[in-house]
Amino acid sequence: MFILGTICCRGGSKGVPGKNIKLLNGKPLVTYTIEAAQRSVLLNDTIVSTDSIDIGNVATANGIKTVIERPAALASDTASKWPVFIHALETYEAKNNCTVDYLVDMDVTVPLKTAADIDGAIQLALQDDTTDVVITAYEPERNPYFNMMELDEQGYAQIVKKSAKPIVRRQDAPEVYSLCPAAYVVKKAALYQYEHWSKATCKLFIMPRNRAIDIDTAFDFSLVEFIMQQQHNG
Repeated sequence: MFILGTICCRGGSKGVPGKNIKLLNGKPLVTYTIEAAQRSVLLNDTIVSTDSIDIGNVATANGIKTVIERPAALASDTASKWPVFIHALETYEAKNNCTVDYLVDMDVTVPLKTAADIDGAIQLALQDDTTDVVITAYEPERNPYFNMMELDEQGYAQIVKKSAKPIVRRQDAPEVYSLCPAAYVVKKAALYQYEHWSKATCKLFIMPRNRAIDIDTAFDFSLVEFIMQQQHNG
């Protein structure tokens, strides 16, 4: 069983310019994911796939032995990560003359994740052979059955998920989860069988909300930095 960790990150970012190597509490953002992967007991190796020389240099300086140059076609704003995964996996297999069984992609934008979150998702994927994908997730503060609305064609607001009887207490609403890109565990065969993870047999590994913050904006960046400083001072 060979489990390959991948950290796929582009040089470009619209929400936070240079986000993936921007200093967060004194360290480049990508470093936190590299460190979490290095503490994992289930990953056989971890690589970085990027179109950025600067990101590649940071990765190498932090112990990553394999940095894969991502083609420009796979580094645009519109590029799907599924082909990026396949490119990284096939490049690694060819370079190392090996066969990968599972790919575990860890998004740089979730720096508070731990090795326990990564390994927990992997363990869930390995429990049975029918699971193609495991994604980390968390219990959100909003529920589409209770307090999330969408606008209809006339501009009127409607509850997103309607039930036969209106749900008046959050506790009575079905459990829902928000996806978090801390870890995507994907069976190799699924990468070729499906065009997208949503069509595969999928399970969720639930992680704590306080470790699942996904940095997309400057505010998110500041929020995570504040949390890290509080943890250090606490």
